[in-house]
Amino acid sequence: MPRFWANVIGNQLVWLCAVIGAGHGLRWPALLAAAVYVGSQLAWSPHPSVDARLMGVAIACGLVVDGLAGGTGRVVYAAGNGVAWLAPLWILALWAAFAMTLTVSFAVLQRHLVAAALVGLLLAPLAYLSAARGWSSVVFAAPPWHGVAVLGLGWAVALPLLAACARHWQRQASPLDTLAAGETR
Repeated sequence: MPRFWANVIGNQLVWLCAVIGAGHGLRWPALLAAAVYVGSQLAWSPHPSVDARLMGVAIACGLVVDGLAGGTGRVVYAAGNGVAWLAPLWILALWAAFAMTLTVSFAVLQRHLVAAALVGLLLAPLAYLSAARGWSSVVFAAPPWHGVAVLGLGWAVALPLLAACARHWQRQASPLDTLAAGETR
């Protein structure tokens, strides 16, 4: 149970560091917080190679989802890269950190891909709205629901994809990997 709570609380702390930092024009708080969090989660993971692959897929999803949202002009990110079609580094750090939840606190979504799509569609945009209202790290062009819809639809595709990858790769992981991870951690 301690790993579950460290996973949940750590991910939320990364989110706070990212959106507060971006709201102040800074990328480094997200990068530092995500590096510490991801490192700790990989150290605790029974299958670090699975989590590392999930992180790669999550970053690719972030490049597509947030790149599309920014490129269409529907969403403007503070502390951006200067290229609308390229998701900001702080957003990609959030995607990397989020990937660490897919085998722990969001592991239930691996068995319920429709629920994963609904979580992506409905709940993910709330995080962006909170970042916009609380810290101005995200700005939605008028009408704001267009940007929310782009993000919701992107997450509705990305989250089931990530959950399916997590399930598939965990099933493929060798029992010897689990034993070795347990012996060295």
